Amino acid sequence: MASRVNGKTSVDNQSERDQAAPFDLLFDPQNPHIVEFADAERMTQAELAKVLWENMSIDELMMSIAAGGYFTYEPLIVTRSGGDATVIEGNRRLAALKFLLDPDLCKQVGVAKVPTLSPERRQELKKVPVVWTTRKKAWQYIGFKHVNGPVKWDSYPKAQYIARIKNEFGVPLDEIADQIGDRHGTVQRLYRALMVIEQAESEGVFERERRYKGHFSFSHLYTGLDYEGISSFIELSAASSETKDPVPKKNLKELGELCVWLYGDRTLDRLPIVQSQNPHLRQLDEVVRSKSALMALREGMPLSIALEVSYGDETVFRRSLVQAKDALQKGRATLSTGFDGNPDLLDLAHQIADLSYDLSEEMERKVTRRKRRRRAGRED
Repeated sequence: MASRVNGKTSVDNQSERDQAAPFDLLFDPQNPHIVEFADAERMTQAELAKVLWENMSIDELMMSIAAGGYFTYEPLIVTRSGGDATVIEGNRRLAALKFLLDPDLCKQVGVAKVPTLSPERRQELKKVPVVWTTRKKAWQYIGFKHVNGPVKWDSYPKAQYIARIKNEFGVPLDEIADQIGDRHGTVQRLYRALMVIEQAESEGVFERERRYKGHFSFSHLYTGLDYEGISSFIELSAASSETKDPVPKKNLKELGELCVWLYGDRTLDRLPIVQSQNPHLRQLDEVVRSKSALMALREGMPLSIALEVSYGDETVFRRSLVQAKDALQKGRATLSTGFDGNPDLLDLAHQIADLSYDLSEEMERKVTRRKRRRRAGRED
């Protein structure tokens, strides 16, 4: 079990505190932060070290340890399994230690520049503090630290960790939330988002491996599912339901569409329409609320065009006039310094004036016709 010390979760005092040689410790292929970047379960220790080196700023940690030593107040959390000793918390620190001490590993991974260690520092790093425990005993400490605490993981490793605790140890989501201090429903929402993407894959409507970009932006889905339009579009179950199939089978087509809009599809040469959460996710939410805008998006129209359709012609017309006025005011303000007598620009200004005149005349005629119809109605 874990306990609270000064308001923070810590591995309990019943765990065995000791020292161990970095060379005797293994990287954890189940570490959610590593799994975010690779299929870690199938990797060798050198391959795991390479993932850590390429994605987690190990060089900065190496410099810090080389200069100031290993901070003894932050032991590696280690579990025994058979004859193996696997670090379940502190893989970045273990990687830094191994690169500092093992030139052969550096060559395998491609670490070209390693800080120089003094003989005293090298001797000091041959043994570092560890806490021997089990995954089941340590999950509250690790969860507090990385899900809701001071060293937060990204949303995808958070969701994976929560799902593992629930599925492997049978801990209900509300208990996980309580143990790590979550008061905002984050645990349930992360779990639901992971179940959504796993359901899409198990039902064959989407494959993460076919996404257009290398990085899996899980936060797009996690955040988007909280938007009312998007959740209604796929008829998403409430996060409190904790179901493994949060989308009804009749909405699997919509689920597949949503995933492709979020992540694209390399095999179909389709780019994701959500390039960034702000503003594209909000815009997608507006589009799926409108039948006509949704139809435009399904027909291959860009998100910006589908968004205009969602506003309706009256709103688009008003915005167009306001934007045209703003643009002309900017042009008028820079006329003295921005116009050098170019006849092409003068011709363009005449075209704008003609278009503006025709538009205003047509608007006047429409107003006149409405007035006549109203008078005729009163006379009747």
